[in-house]
Amino acid sequence: MSITDFLADLLNPDLAFLPKALAIAVMSSIVCGVVGCYVVLRGMAFIGDAVAHAVFPGLAVAFVLQGSLVLGGAVAGVATALLIAIFAQNRRLKEDSLIGVFLVATFALGIVIISQAPGYAGSLQQFLFGSITGIPNRDLYLVGGTGLVILGLVFALHKEFVAVCLDREMARSLGLPVFWLDIVLYVLVTLAVVISLQTIGNILVLALLITPAAAARLLTDRLGVMMLLAPAIGGTSALVGLYLSWSYDTPVGGTIVLVATAVFLAAWLLAPRHGLLIRRWRRPAAAEPAGSARPDHRDDLAGAEEASPAVP
Repeated sequence: MSITDFLADLLNPDLAFLPKALAIAVMSSIVCGVVGCYVVLRGMAFIGDAVAHAVFPGLAVAFVLQGSLVLGGAVAGVATALLIAIFAQNRRLKEDSLIGVFLVATFALGIVIISQAPGYAGSLQQFLFGSITGIPNRDLYLVGGTGLVILGLVFALHKEFVAVCLDREMARSLGLPVFWLDIVLYVLVTLAVVISLQTIGNILVLALLITPAAAARLLTDRLGVMMLLAPAIGGTSALVGLYLSWSYDTPVGGTIVLVATAVFLAAWLLAPRHGLLIRRWRRPAAAEPAGSARPDHRDDLAGAEEASPAVP
């Protein structure tokens, strides 16, 4: 299918679900790209996976009660994020252990709830892998409004989030409320996941949160630039993925994720400073003197403080 044909389908009133699917996919990808930068910077991808599973009971309850899936998922995800943050205050158990406990428990609860609804098998597949059909207008408005709230909170608390992500102990010494910032970040991750479920699905949504931000991490050393690149990569991946999905009749969520993954692999190979092929091409033929090589694990976001004003 040519791009012209795709644009014609977008304007076709008989395919009204297609522009709505495109709008939700692009909006959620942009929001996930911004929030995902903090997730990648802090190394908390596991919490994103847990939240993606935690929203499932809320989705199941909303489906059984014929309510809003976005609202149901948000309530369940936020409740689980709060529980993880509260239980994590007991330092005898590490955060990843608590996340594992709640991840499995909430997903199991969702399966039990939705199994009580007639025709749950088809609905379960839609929840897990996404669907571009049957998106109501109220969900479109809800996703747009929620996305604006998320971005507003991110911009308002950007300095604090950077401080906590880079050095939690230093953030505490500066008097920042680390616990409450953790809760706000968990809630933002939850909301970003929930608004992405319509087109991506419960299983694949983590990729939308992590992959664009990880690709941006390879392309720049500055956090400010990273937070511009990640949503751009996510939004473009959603657009291209939906076009390819519509053209070749493939699952939209999986196609979007594969496009984003292709961008990540290209960045991993060809990034100007950190790409594998570029580094090998720049490596001198002669062996460098002992001790001259810089460690590969050095902090590539050393310019994060320059990208954000100092935390007061």
